[in-house]
Amino acid sequence: MILEQLINQYITYRRSLGEKFKTNTVYLKAFCKTMEPLTTIKSISEDKINNFLYGNSKGITSGWFVKHTALLGFYRYALARNYITEIPLPRILPNRPQPFVPYIYSKEELKRLFDAALTYQKNKSFVQSYTVRAILILTYALGLRLHETLSIRLDDIDIKHHVITIRKSKFYKSRLVPFSAELACVITTYLKWRVQQKYSPNTSAFLFMGRNNHSFNISTMRGIFQRIREKADIKRSDNANFQPRIHDLRHTFAVNRLTSWYQENKDVQQLLPILSIYLGHTHLANTTVYLTMTNNLLQEASNRFEKYVTGGQYEKL
Repeated sequence: MILEQLINQYITYRRSLGEKFKTNTVYLKAFCKTMEPLTTIKSISEDKINNFLYGNSKGITSGWFVKHTALLGFYRYALARNYITEIPLPRILPNRPQPFVPYIYSKEELKRLFDAALTYQKNKSFVQSYTVRAILILTYALGLRLHETLSIRLDDIDIKHHVITIRKSKFYKSRLVPFSAELACVITTYLKWRVQQKYSPNTSAFLFMGRNNHSFNISTMRGIFQRIREKADIKRSDNANFQPRIHDLRHTFAVNRLTSWYQENKDVQQLLPILSIYLGHTHLANTTVYLTMTNNLLQEASNRFEKYVTGGQYEKL
């Protein structure tokens, strides 16, 4: 079986199951290009696969495992359909690198980010700073993925009932995201400013647009955020390879929500599934990724435990 044909067949199959399958598709097509499209799957040796897995990297990165997972799924598919008789992937996996630790912004750092969004620009741009600030505020305050924030259209916003519809995001699922009265004021103010700037009033138009009346590119926004972060003088001090990202606003939202529940003596175990649905996760386990243990979170959990063991009101831990 020709490699390119089988890979396309496999991608079509996975997407027919309702998966977006974006990341794996990228790696499988890169694998196909490296091996050459007209190569037969049976002719690909383990050595060639290892060369693809390691690439130019001098060590094992998380990307190695993403590639391996993509290839393993593909080769299992080929094996089940008798295109191959064995899977030529390495049988012994290397040790995984230390897991990525998200950055949790303090309240003071969040304020610095929002303020810096208004002053980071040195030259006039098609991107208006007021729009950038609104994007950051909504991404944090609603716990959204960046692409979800940038995908919001005018008719997705229900100011009267304080809810925004996030349409067909990850896993092709839509969800309703409620917001507070305070955030409603922020959105209303932005909408009035948007009218003054003469952006498209069409209800299907994107909420956030550049001066050219085009929607934001996610890569452009990530680049803008790094400039804002640098101006706000926010950086890691733990020798991590990555500096704070815009996606860490979502982590910060989840951690702050959990900390607040502890402070309010809420039943956190009962509320976690609600947080999971709010964040748009299909499994509760996905939500735990965002619950990075910060000093505040550890302190609140410790206070809850101390109250329990010293005879305070019983609460589920």
